[in-house]
Amino acid sequence: MITRSCFESLETEVSGRKAIHCFDFAVKRERRKNDQGKLASAMISILGRLGKVELAKNIFETALEEGYGNTVYAFSALISAYGRSGYCNEAIRVFDSMKSYNLKPNLVTYNAVIDACGKGGVDFNQVVVIFDDMLKNGVHPDRITFNSLLAVCSRGGLWEEARNLFSEMVNRGIDQDIFTYNTLLDAVCKGGQMDLAFEIMAEMPAKNLMPNVVTYSTMIDGYAKAGRSDDALNLFNEMKFLGIGLDRVSYNTVLSIYAKLGRFEEALDLCKEMESSGIRKDVVTYNALLGGYGKQGKYDEIKRVFGKMKADRVSPNLLTYSTLIDVYSKGGMYKEAMEVFREFKKAGLKADVVLYSALIDALCKNGLVESAVSLLDEMTKEGIKPNVVTYNSIIDAFGRSGTVECAVDGSDGAPVLQKGASKLNYVVTVDNKEGEEAVKEDNQIIRIFGQLAAEKGGQAKKDNRCRQEMLCILGVFHKMHELEIKPNVVTFSAILNACSRCNSFEDASMLLEELRLFDNQVYGVAHGLLMGRRDNVWGQAQSLFDEVKLMDSSTASAFYNALTDMLWHFGQKRGAELVVLEGKRRQVWENVWSDSCLDLHLMSSGAARAMVHSWLLNIRSVVYEGHELPKLLSILTGWGKHSKVVGDGALRRAIETLLTGMGAPFWVAKCNLGRFISTGPMVAAWLRESGTLKVLVLHDDRNHPENVRFRQIPNLQMLPL
Repeated sequence: MITRSCFESLETEVSGRKAIHCFDFAVKRERRKNDQGKLASAMISILGRLGKVELAKNIFETALEEGYGNTVYAFSALISAYGRSGYCNEAIRVFDSMKSYNLKPNLVTYNAVIDACGKGGVDFNQVVVIFDDMLKNGVHPDRITFNSLLAVCSRGGLWEEARNLFSEMVNRGIDQDIFTYNTLLDAVCKGGQMDLAFEIMAEMPAKNLMPNVVTYSTMIDGYAKAGRSDDALNLFNEMKFLGIGLDRVSYNTVLSIYAKLGRFEEALDLCKEMESSGIRKDVVTYNALLGGYGKQGKYDEIKRVFGKMKADRVSPNLLTYSTLIDVYSKGGMYKEAMEVFREFKKAGLKADVVLYSALIDALCKNGLVESAVSLLDEMTKEGIKPNVVTYNSIIDAFGRSGTVECAVDGSDGAPVLQKGASKLNYVVTVDNKEGEEAVKEDNQIIRIFGQLAAEKGGQAKKDNRCRQEMLCILGVFHKMHELEIKPNVVTFSAILNACSRCNSFEDASMLLEELRLFDNQVYGVAHGLLMGRRDNVWGQAQSLFDEVKLMDSSTASAFYNALTDMLWHFGQKRGAELVVLEGKRRQVWENVWSDSCLDLHLMSSGAARAMVHSWLLNIRSVVYEGHELPKLLSILTGWGKHSKVVGDGALRRAIETLLTGMGAPFWVAKCNLGRFISTGPMVAAWLRESGTLKVLVLHDDRNHPENVRFRQIPNLQMLPL
């Protein structure tokens, strides 16, 4: 008999076709169905490892027809073959079909289908059904089972589910291996739980499992995505100190960190080290450099690196083109963006949601919201589903530009989202006649860039359309709900920012009240604070703040900035102060407050002004307790060059106006335009003045107006909420 091992030796020596010829010869020599079935299972398994899924399927179907393929082993082999090649649905279909052949899945079968689900991105709950079926049928899971289940959690960042599975694995007495820990760490890191991940990594040596290059790469990437660059680089240095050889993934991860931080000298040194160790720069390496240079606005370096990339025969991918188009567009270099898009089309690549989102975001940031919405329509026509990033860009654009015009109902001019419409109905207004013609998607993008290049963005028509914009945001939010796109904290921040730019308290409160129908926790808190019902919603607000605390620092900071800005803008200044103090207590802004210095660099205008009041009140209490103030007091705002929030010195001007208005004895430092200074004795004397306390204590303009009902906006009921 020709054994299974004979076929397995062919795996690395012959092609799939030659292996099949050998199989045909062997199966004809066998007379017993049982032996033929074993050969078929072995052949299907080999073809699966070779990625020859269609050939494996043909062998399986032939074996079924000939009567020797209806075995658990043949089914398991085909399920595994489908799973290896990412054909998850086919793997599940074959698994489900076993019942019709009166076959009971065994441990190998269950492991194969769970592994296929992990590789195919199947929802965790669906995989749990398979796992429960496994237990119900008396099949005991092993380490492979749990490792595959952990891989399902890893893909979705389901860290809590991963921890529960790991605990069950321990309770069952199943040993863990390095793959178990690395997969668990990947799930925990993707869930943003870096402190927990560090604890898990620290316990590995006690299990005689030493962290390897995959462990460190996973942790470094997790720290980087959580905005904890110092921790990531410390681990990288520890990795090198321990003599753990770096792989391509670890090199690219650290290089990306250096590039994002603008530490290009270290990034390029790492590139040299990477190449000297025999690892060539790939598309991920170049994309990291392009993204880093783009963030710093180093356009000459971008052109140099992109040229070097092509000279090294590294083919740009979709992310490369998306990055370049995004960078050039945001920098106002529309001609260059247009050329990159032309090159992208010439390369034969098809635009995806990332590229469209980058284009839409660039148009929105240049005030061309109508063109962005038009592009959104083209995107959906191409069969590409927008994601939360796409919609966040459009929501954030409302209020920044007065160019937005929603579809207008003929009766009273109120903007509505028409029922049954396949798109958001906006009027697109462009100046040149070419824009009025219906053109193909790629030509339209080139036309938009051409128009921008000719006009340098032009001057948007300024028109106060606050109410229309609020209803347009409501329409966009409804569309997200309709498409089952879950809004995130960035969506919330963008909506609050739009409210802050609106001069109508009535319209802003209307928007938040309607959004409560979608998410009462998030928008109920915002609406309650805006309406002066702080006592009613503060407990709910604490739960919301707990959730925000789990997010990365920049996202959490944006949330607090947006919420306090809106409250401050509409006169709810005591509420803004309480929110900003809550952010301080939860360390949203690191090192923001000391006895001698208040650092407002990362704060928005409303948050910063509320913080100034709180800081000065705190200093006043120090004075009245009989303590001396430091000799020099400073308030840091940044003067625009390096500001991470405003970028143009607007924060400095707002704080200057605030200090002047309250009569605080601070002045601009000669050597630093973004620093206000004063002496301790001068500030102490001012704080002792009789009228100072009244100036510092903040109040809300509105307090629980339960009996007030604002008039309804006409045709609001036409929005299918």
